[in-house]
Amino acid sequence: MANLSLAHLRLTPPKILSLGFILLIAAGTLLLSLPAASTGGRISFIDALFMATSATCVTGLAVIDTGTELTVFGQVVLLVLFQFGGLGFVTMATLITLVLSKRISLKERLLLQESMNQNSMQGIVKLIRRVLIYSLVIQLSGAILLAARFLKDMPVGKALYYGLFHSVSIFNNAGFDLFGDVHGPFSGLTRYVEDPIVNITSMLLIFLGGIGFIVLSDVVDFPKRKRLTLHSKVVLSTSAALIVTGAAVFFWLELNSTLKPLHTGGKIMASFLQAITPRSGGVTTIEIPLLRESTQFLMILLMFIGAAPGSTGGGIKITTFALLVVTVYARIRGKEDIVVFRHRISKDNVYRAITMTLLSLILVVTATMLLSVTESADFLTVLFEAVSAFGTSGITMGLTPELTTAGKILIIILMFVGRTGPLTLAYAIKPKKNKELYRYPEGNITIG
Repeated sequence: MANLSLAHLRLTPPKILSLGFILLIAAGTLLLSLPAASTGGRISFIDALFMATSATCVTGLAVIDTGTELTVFGQVVLLVLFQFGGLGFVTMATLITLVLSKRISLKERLLLQESMNQNSMQGIVKLIRRVLIYSLVIQLSGAILLAARFLKDMPVGKALYYGLFHSVSIFNNAGFDLFGDVHGPFSGLTRYVEDPIVNITSMLLIFLGGIGFIVLSDVVDFPKRKRLTLHSKVVLSTSAALIVTGAAVFFWLELNSTLKPLHTGGKIMASFLQAITPRSGGVTTIEIPLLRESTQFLMILLMFIGAAPGSTGGGIKITTFALLVVTVYARIRGKEDIVVFRHRISKDNVYRAITMTLLSLILVVTATMLLSVTESADFLTVLFEAVSAFGTSGITMGLTPELTTAGKILIIILMFVGRTGPLTLAYAIKPKKNKELYRYPEGNITIG
């Protein structure tokens, strides 16, 4: 963090955050390009860049199989990248500063505020401490549970390593797995579709990583405070609605298709995991190409919505989606104010939500059109891949390993923008704001 405080004063927090991700990706690309990172010799620069971007942006899309084509060194590089990328490089740098007992400067607090999507610097260092403690406890608990299950399938050392890798990967919503080395390349968790320990642990890790550290801290404090903030109420209620609705629709659509061979418990677990994982999780127990087109489109919608602000996930964010829904509902009812849980929402927040959604739609539509030109695949597959990259979901219909060089570059851009956020990136490159000295007369445009 000491180096960050010496950054040029004209570098705003959004610019520094974007630059930090770029530097992480560059370092990861260099390390993954080394012969020691690959089992088959040096991998190409574009593949190393793709994998480094996917790990840093906690996406999980992979052009090479992590379990078979990367050495332990290469896998550890990925693990470090998605740990830093998930928690945020500013948060991890703060950890180092706190360990060294150094003072957190005002500039650094501004960076922390931006990285955690907070409206105020008050209590930001305390929040970061909590984030680091919660993350460590959750990931360690997940590693123990998964390792205990993997002991049935592999030696102790390998089970412990797999438990740790997958716990960190799933909690950070990275979606990388090593089971290509056990069950075949790009096999994922399909062999564990009816395993309760793997399914429930994965769902909890994705959920806890995806609701955001602000909400997590608020929930832990609930027994003492006896209340939740408006932000936490919106995130938790919307998350619950999306999970239950998504699972019910998935179950209905796939009951006589991919879910048919499973027993009742397996069908329910598979439905809930596939409803949770599109919101940035990246791990699946069902082969996505085998799903019905309607189900694949359902997952596209869930991936586009994404996780909560200040979390390890991407997408337009749950709160943005919730705000758009209540805004439409309020306008239909002819209400002037937009009210959520007896709180009036400012117009600035509404404008921000609309701007975020439109920028994201433009980005995804443009990328899909370009990918349709560069790739030999049907439209739904291309759209699925584009939204998965933007939402940092990491779920694929099989197109990623077959991408052309141009396609890889497009997906890299989508993953980066999806992680840093369209608004953060827009703020990072925007010119200095000048105060308007005059206003134009109001005009009317017919709508609808």
